[in-house]
Amino acid sequence: MPLLQDKVAIVTGAGRGIGRGVAKLMAQEGASVVVCDLGVNVDGTGADISVAQQVVNEIKEDGGNAVACTESVAIMDGGEKIVQTAVDNFGKLDIVVTVAGILRDRMVFNMTEQEWDDVIAVHLKGTFTVVKHASILFRQQRSGRIITFSSTSGLYGNSGQANYGAAKDGIAGFTRVCARDLGRYGVTANSISPSASTRMTTSVPDEARALRSARGIAAGGSLRGEAEDVAPMVTWLASDEAAHVNGHVFHVTGGLVTLLNEPEPVKTIRKQGRWTVDELAGVFPATIGIELYNPAPAPPPTA
Repeated sequence: MPLLQDKVAIVTGAGRGIGRGVAKLMAQEGASVVVCDLGVNVDGTGADISVAQQVVNEIKEDGGNAVACTESVAIMDGGEKIVQTAVDNFGKLDIVVTVAGILRDRMVFNMTEQEWDDVIAVHLKGTFTVVKHASILFRQQRSGRIITFSSTSGLYGNSGQANYGAAKDGIAGFTRVCARDLGRYGVTANSISPSASTRMTTSVPDEARALRSARGIAAGGSLRGEAEDVAPMVTWLASDEAAHVNGHVFHVTGGLVTLLNEPEPVKTIRKQGRWTVDELAGVFPATIGIELYNPAPAPPPTA
């Protein structure tokens, strides 16, 4: 029997790239899928409602079941309507996958308020709007799967992506909280940090790409697979077989799936009472401060 037989899934950002791969594989595994996508450009401008419908057509041609949805994830009403689309068309909801995102890259000293707000709205708020409304149903039915999308940009840091990185690290934290809020109701929440060649990755300017490489961004995963490579792990996490997996972040690229560690203490200095500044200045360099990694060291002073 297919892994997701008789399940109903919402996939946001499902018109292209990773979301499209997830939607199509979930349909192949027996799920009825709400293909949610506004068909916007990488920067969030424009709209093409045919993008979502095209994926629906492909799913149906392959014998699957799907419906298109062009509501915006960036507003609460949109998130509610996306969830309602699943219920109206398929009678229930079992799985939510929040892939939708845009890019407005800019160095932090040049970033505008609008560039910050728009990226946070689509990624971070756009994850909340759908998950919040889905979680009401999941809590009532005592089951559900939530798979969000984080990024190495947030978990490790990428130059020129203060807005995107803040949103993506926020999504990782949001997911860990959802796991604790909803786990008692039989609901799991996990996050994927993908690395794949998509419209978003190919839109990064060569200068920014070189800068990130020079500053050790490879520590966050230098391999880059295809968009479809991410779908199998997402699909498995959405299944009944993954009921024991909750509150984790996985890096997925090509043939690799990596469980990322939770934040944990590395080194500690301790004394009775409060540290003075002079005490810290004397102790820190030889203890916690030894061999600290600097992602962007300042150039040496010129003579």
